Amino acid sequence: MIVGAAVVEIHVHGSQSLKQKRGVVRSIAQRLRNQFNVSVAEIGGQGTWQRAEIGIAATGNDRRYVRGLLDRALDFVENLHLAEVVGSDVELLEMCYEGAPSDQEEPETEAEE
Repeated sequence: MIVGAAVVEIHVHGSQSLKQKRGVVRSIAQRLRNQFNVSVAEIGGQGTWQRAEIGIAATGNDRRYVRGLLDRALDFVENLHLAEVVGSDVELLEMCYEGAPSDQEEPETEAEE
């Protein structure tokens, strides 16, 4: 399983309150969820009026797909023109899980006498 995480730092020009900034952040987050089916959260800058850091996460089984999805999501944020993108970063993590399949039962064995 590939887990991808992206961070985008934005500057909301003209915001005069936390309420205005949060409205922009909520709008960006909802549009990302709707367009790309990713998880989104404000992860930094909660106490500032004009700066925010937004975290985006996605999973899949192909590195190129997950990386491309996150790159497209970052481009989408920039093209919304709701805020200036100050910086961004993407990280991918490969997780290996060797557990027993959950949809198959273990074969039963008879006890020897």
